[in-house]
Amino acid sequence: MQSDFLILGGGIAGLSAAAKLAHVGSLTLLEAEDHLAYHASARSAALYEPRYGNPAVVALSEASGDFYHGSGLLTPRGFMIVDGPEHGARFRAQLKGFALDELTIGEARALCPILNPETVAFAGHAAHAWDIDTDALVQRAARAARAAGAVIRTKARATRISRTATGWEVEAGGEVFTTKLLINAAGAWVDEVAKLAGVAPLGFTPLRRSMARIPAPAGQDVRAWPMVIGGAEDWYMKPDAGALIVSPAEEDPMPPHDAFADDMVLAEGLARYEAAVTEPVTRLLASWAGLRTFSPDRAPVIGFDPRDPGFFWLAGQGGYGFQSAPAAADLVADLIAGRAPVPERAILSALDPARFG
Repeated sequence: MQSDFLILGGGIAGLSAAAKLAHVGSLTLLEAEDHLAYHASARSAALYEPRYGNPAVVALSEASGDFYHGSGLLTPRGFMIVDGPEHGARFRAQLKGFALDELTIGEARALCPILNPETVAFAGHAAHAWDIDTDALVQRAARAARAAGAVIRTKARATRISRTATGWEVEAGGEVFTTKLLINAAGAWVDEVAKLAGVAPLGFTPLRRSMARIPAPAGQDVRAWPMVIGGAEDWYMKPDAGALIVSPAEEDPMPPHDAFADDMVLAEGLARYEAAVTEPVTRLLASWAGLRTFSPDRAPVIGFDPRDPGFFWLAGQGGYGFQSAPAAADLVADLIAGRAPVPERAILSALDPARFG
């Protein structure tokens, strides 16, 4: 099967890019797993908070705002950071960095009644955070790509990638695909894909993040509560389908694999959460983990490989893939189509694979 572009990876990054690139030329997308968005994209906290992340992430997230606010995919959530009495300086930095309004503890408890006034001394809140209907976004991107002529295959893990005179030959899922441009959107496997293609890896690190779903504390209605993050960013809590998801927010390096939660890490994170609230955790409804993959400088990598312009990186979204995907997809399409990209030169440089030498 011949196409102008071949994307390896059917997470939100690859699918969003496919929906845009399919209008530029013929396109094939290959996903290794049985269904799309199986790994990190299916295990996201699903929050659009455009001020969360480093400058490159924030630039992409803010540029995605026009799409999101007209999409019908957002519902109000809100965002709160809390901290203990000995961490006033840290709290002030977080207050400024996230553009939060400082609250009294009484005001904070009005938004999240289980906060413990004996251990929480500082709280800041902003309304500029929304839940994303991630499943609807994934399906919308896949439909848009197919409607524009893209071919999408699941159960198609690349087992051989070879250079040809006109591009690439990829063997996957018992088929052979040829393409002019190979786009590496393989999530935690991006360096493995690069090595398979004979391209120098850039040093990406998959980091595990565990999650637990717990019952609503004391049977309370949690639907309107904000997402709450500890001041050290070593735990967070978010309402989810009438329950709460709580994460220890760990970043443990892992090889690429189908991640699962570490019970001890979960227990430590739940203990940090319990120290900030009045209600104990009595049981878990479920637990899981995902891999958030970062480049060496923790900014995404979007662009042509400096040594092989037939190889394009779309990688290192970390935990910000959903909130940055619309603008990242626009950038991919602009770069590949030879159009002038919208982001400022400094942001383009911060995303360019060439920054790693």
